[in-house]
Amino acid sequence: MDLKSGNPYWAIKNGLMCTFPQLEADITCDVVVMGGGITGALIADELANNDYDVAVVEQRDVAWGSSAACTGLLQYDMDINMVDLARRYGEAHAALVCEACTEAFTDLHDLITGLGDVDFDMQESLHCVSKEGDKTALREEQALRFKHDLDAQWLDSGQLLEHFGIKAPGAILTRLAARVDPYRLTSRLLMRLKERGGLVFDRTVIDSIETSEQDVTIRTPEGTKIRARHLVMAAGYDAQTWLRQSVAKSRSSYAFISDPIERATLGLLASTMVWESARPYLYMRTTGDGRLLVAGDDDNTESPGRRDRILEGKVKHLCTKVKERFPDLRVRPAYSWSGTFAETADGLPFLGAHPQYGPRVQFAMAYGGNGILFSMLGAGMLRANIEHRPLPLAALFGFSRLDNSLAEKASKTVWKTREHEAV
Repeated sequence: MDLKSGNPYWAIKNGLMCTFPQLEADITCDVVVMGGGITGALIADELANNDYDVAVVEQRDVAWGSSAACTGLLQYDMDINMVDLARRYGEAHAALVCEACTEAFTDLHDLITGLGDVDFDMQESLHCVSKEGDKTALREEQALRFKHDLDAQWLDSGQLLEHFGIKAPGAILTRLAARVDPYRLTSRLLMRLKERGGLVFDRTVIDSIETSEQDVTIRTPEGTKIRARHLVMAAGYDAQTWLRQSVAKSRSSYAFISDPIERATLGLLASTMVWESARPYLYMRTTGDGRLLVAGDDDNTESPGRRDRILEGKVKHLCTKVKERFPDLRVRPAYSWSGTFAETADGLPFLGAHPQYGPRVQFAMAYGGNGILFSMLGAGMLRANIEHRPLPLAALFGFSRLDNSLAEKASKTVWKTREHEAV
């Protein structure tokens, strides 16, 4: 799958930070992780830190898929509002999800603190009302979060204008937010994994998975295999090709990053992420070297060719939106790109086993605007699944929430990607 177009800034800034060998001989391990992006790296790190013998396999260079196009926003806010989640699954479950995301933020903060330079910095997050008609819903959202002691402060239009220079009917201000360089974070995690004795293979394609009651075997087209007690499928948006069931819809998002801007000129944008209630929304955040990253204008484009063709126009539209909201800020794109992302119907990830493969294959489909936090949360959840420790969120984040009769649709334990793509 072609996951990105244009020139993602992280790959240009960092270059090829690390390379790993291809898989050329059969191996065995406790857990094999398919996917060398941010999700796979976080899960492999969690498992290795808890004495599991781990191998990571990536079909591209590591971090070169959607992780290279990720905008690196870290916040407990989700694509779905807590209010909407409560209507769908009940208030208690909605609160549990939000609390889990705040805990994952703290865990990720602690992990990054000991990892080295990954352009991590705490930020504030400003969720602005785009139009007057959205104000009631966002005000209700803030009230529900406040009820459950979650970080959320309401700012009216006067406070927004006074403190942020933004004209909007209102906004939710949260302080549990941060930025990170996702490409650098992924690369450093996998380099550390190798230093600690883990195995990482890139440019290695896997085309079959076979499960049994005792183990899982994955094979390359050349016949080389890895046998493990467990498999974690963390292949990002490519993971959907391994399931007969459609669990998410692929879309495209667009982004550009500016040349460095003086901190005084950026004002509070230097330490505040801004995003909107409108769909598709605009969002902005800065980098450690003072560049402004602007993204959004999402659409249903799935064709890589069309995504390439419309990128320039999308970037111009994003520039226009910035000028409308910050007329004194002169922003010129230095690098621009677009990338594939996926949305689930309820805005939640899928973390756990699927009946198609059984309990020895765990899926980590951390889709959505806060996918990095979902990945961090998933690292602990999937380890708990492997260790047969029940967790409160296991059912809500599992595939059973889609179809209670899903087990009746379980397919063969051997499944080849090419066969699936032909269905």
